[in-house]
Amino acid sequence: MRVLFLVSDGNWSARARAFVLAARGLKARGHDVLLACDAEGPVQMRAAASDVPVLPLRADASVAGDAWQLRHALQDKKVDVVFVHTDEEHLVAGSALRLGRGAGAVIRRVPPFTLASRGSRVATRMATTALLFSTEADRQAAGDVGRHQLLAAIAPLSVDPAEHERAAPMTRESLGADADALLIVCAHDGGHKRRVFAVLRTVALLAPRHPNLHVAVIGEARQDELRMHGAALGINAKVTYLGARQDELSIIRAADVGWIAAEGDAAAFAALDFMACRTAVLAERSPLTEHFVSDGVAGLLLAQTDATTVAAAVAAFLEQKERRVTMGNAGNARLLRDFGLDAMIGGFEQAMTAVGGRTAQTVP
Repeated sequence: MRVLFLVSDGNWSARARAFVLAARGLKARGHDVLLACDAEGPVQMRAAASDVPVLPLRADASVAGDAWQLRHALQDKKVDVVFVHTDEEHLVAGSALRLGRGAGAVIRRVPPFTLASRGSRVATRMATTALLFSTEADRQAAGDVGRHQLLAAIAPLSVDPAEHERAAPMTRESLGADADALLIVCAHDGGHKRRVFAVLRTVALLAPRHPNLHVAVIGEARQDELRMHGAALGINAKVTYLGARQDELSIIRAADVGWIAAEGDAAAFAALDFMACRTAVLAERSPLTEHFVSDGVAGLLLAQTDATTVAAAVAAFLEQKERRVTMGNAGNARLLRDFGLDAMIGGFEQAMTAVGGRTAQTVP
């Protein structure tokens, strides 16, 4: 089939990563894929590195402008399916399909444990619409999505462990830590700051008795705000604020412990990345973390209690090196068993097949 992935994010993001990974997998299975994103931006560079063909879009275009740019590609390539994430992307894709082909479908991917919406009524009338979930629980929670039944499929999120094996671990010195430091890599997406602030407060409580402890914070968060909070706690000498990095897998591979302070796709990818690197995981207990991280097996899920209680649990966890190694190996085994890349790509294919029969006729 002929497939286009639409990414409106200006910066590299977890949902952009999901689409690049899916596009690469579908291309390997013989599908004609194309990824539309901002011209010469981080997403285009990452897609090019993954050998995914790119349709560059003007970054300053409006919804109508994006739809007008896309219509030519959809018409020339005879695109059957467009994958999107957001309401705006849904409207752009639906408009472009109507203008370009008069036929085709839009599949809206829902990040794990995120409330699904059916999008605007206008967008769903322009083109056949389906939903793609990451878990069966998400599909069941969505029901018929606002009493408007939509086709639904499941593509469990995954990673390619071969990419992690190719990434060389970054040295502790390059991360601002001592060579013998116990390194925690914290993945934060810029969402609920409460989670990452809890990590920093825990470090402040542990620092006096764990002088070799060091934390590296990666992700899309605003690092200046985190630095201010770290400065107020007096721990910035023990924290390196890295933000979004192209070499994040090398940073993750260097970790002794992974700590998830994110949600949605960012949290899911963090869990899978740590598991792929055989790294034990710390995370606040939630439906998402319970789905990806087996508590007491692949890591430790923390209850939302006071900082002192969390610090005590983390301190005991850090002192048990053999247990952490065992957990890292168990997480890796579960990744290979339950979150295989073939299942993810197969889910995208099933969604495409499901809408294929409904797009044979021109959209009314």
